Amino acid sequence: MKHRTPLAAAIIAGTLLAGPALAQTMPPAVISVTGEATVSVAPDLAQIDGGVTSEAKTAREASDANNAAMGKVLLALKGAGIEEKDFQTSRLSLQPQSAPNRTGTGPSAIVGYRASNHVTIRLRDVTKVANVIDTLVAAGANDIGGINFMVSQASKLLDEAREQAIADARRKAEIYAKAAGVTLGTPLSISEEGAPGPIPYRKMVAGMAASAPVAQGEEMLRVTVSVSWAIKPVGQ
Repeated sequence: MKHRTPLAAAIIAGTLLAGPALAQTMPPAVISVTGEATVSVAPDLAQIDGGVTSEAKTAREASDANNAAMGKVLLALKGAGIEEKDFQTSRLSLQPQSAPNRTGTGPSAIVGYRASNHVTIRLRDVTKVANVIDTLVAAGANDIGGINFMVSQASKLLDEAREQAIADARRKAEIYAKAAGVTLGTPLSISEEGAPGPIPYRKMVAGMAASAPVAQGEEMLRVTVSVSWAIKPVGQ
């Protein structure tokens, strides 16, 4: 027994020393919640994608026809008061068109060529969207790809939504703390989930009639945050 006493004392001492160390490595008690906020705002910018697609038997004929048609479209945009800095070529292509291969053997015969030229038009006045579409169609544009409504001051509005999202997270955390009979402490971590902001793209099919109605609506700017709040020890 005398030989075992030092060993037993060492084990007891090690246990007592390890206790505080284990307590220090234990994660703090927290309440983790998500907060959300949305801000509705009317868009004040718009982008229109439009252009001309031309077909001909030869690549040269298709290219020449497309260049001439697109030249008319660009002149019409200038005539409508659109500054050159606000429209830019976004897609340019020349592709062969093949006949259906009914035999299943050998390469398909090329029967013609298709040339396309698209521009992206930036509008600083969303009320002009319908008029610009009419201008495009009247000038010979036969491929209107879509409209993209945007908010120029999105960053400032998103900052307001972030403040609201944090307030929403605190509100939820306080509800949980009260229900659990504990006191909410300081936030330990704050993270923003995903990419905040709207999904502004709205498709508009090609071949639309002139004077097509366009509804700009409102953009919903959304922010979601995750917050972990410390739980105050009892008596603090």
